Amino acid sequence: MTTIEERTTPKAGYKVVGSRPIRHDGVDKVTGRAQYGADINLPGTLHGKILRSPHGHARIVSIDTSKAEALPDVKAVVTGADVPIVQDMMIDFGETMGNARLLAENCLAQEKTLYKGHAVAAVAALNPHVAEEALDLIEVEYEPLPVILNALDAMRDDAPLLHDAMTTRSIAERFTRGDDTGVHSNVASHLQFKRGDLDEGFAKADVVVEREFTTSTVHQGYIEPHTSTARWDPDGHVTIWTSTQGAFGIRGQAAAILGVPEGKVTVIPMEIGGGFGAKTYVHVDPVAALLSRKSGQPVKVTMSRTEVFEASGPTSATT
Repeated sequence: MTTIEERTTPKAGYKVVGSRPIRHDGVDKVTGRAQYGADINLPGTLHGKILRSPHGHARIVSIDTSKAEALPDVKAVVTGADVPIVQDMMIDFGETMGNARLLAENCLAQEKTLYKGHAVAAVAALNPHVAEEALDLIEVEYEPLPVILNALDAMRDDAPLLHDAMTTRSIAERFTRGDDTGVHSNVASHLQFKRGDLDEGFAKADVVVEREFTTSTVHQGYIEPHTSTARWDPDGHVTIWTSTQGAFGIRGQAAAILGVPEGKVTVIPMEIGGGFGAKTYVHVDPVAALLSRKSGQPVKVTMSRTEVFEASGPTSATT
């Protein structure tokens, strides 16, 4: 019978092996001293809420925010029109590279909404109840467009385009922009790996198995939702307290979307309640910052569980 020996000191002859090191963050977490993103409460903090599209694909004909802005205790309302013009450039996404303009459009829709739950407008108010009430007063006229539900249909030549101006890029190496093919399609880029003679390999194989494989949309299901508190100071410096796995990546992304130098953005990463790779790029951080700039006060935006599933998560279904 094997017995388990508990050790609080290293095994003889070793400095670490056999010891039971104490987690540096363990005491703070079990005593409640640890601060997560939603625990930040700066003086004068407003509560931000986001209006999201009910359509899977639609053109935004008009947005009227006048009734929401007139509601008492509402301090700011922003839409895609408040987002600076973002350059079509590749930026750091933490574990990969991504397009800054498309990331900005994901934070607040511009001309179209591309999925159910796409952010259309946001409100900052003295309390979350007023903010929710203000969302109901925003009038959005949509023109519903055809919806594509799988990758094969999206790649067809006659498929409706999500990004009208996007053309496919042929990429020879990862983390490069690639060459513009000039072909308008839903395929953002094409990267092909080649090794050996495929036809010869099939011809020499003892057994050839052909199947169609599919994977479903996957979300990490982290316990803590996306949350961010932003303060835009009068001197133009932006400070963001957020739940993130990569503070420097978030800083670069936020700076690109907000149209400010990286040196004007400070990102303070809080304790994180799960991420698994999904908290390496921005969702609500730029929205909170834009609301703060417009209101002149700090603004906190926290996703609901429904918002997390509808508007975040990096893994789409494949075929």
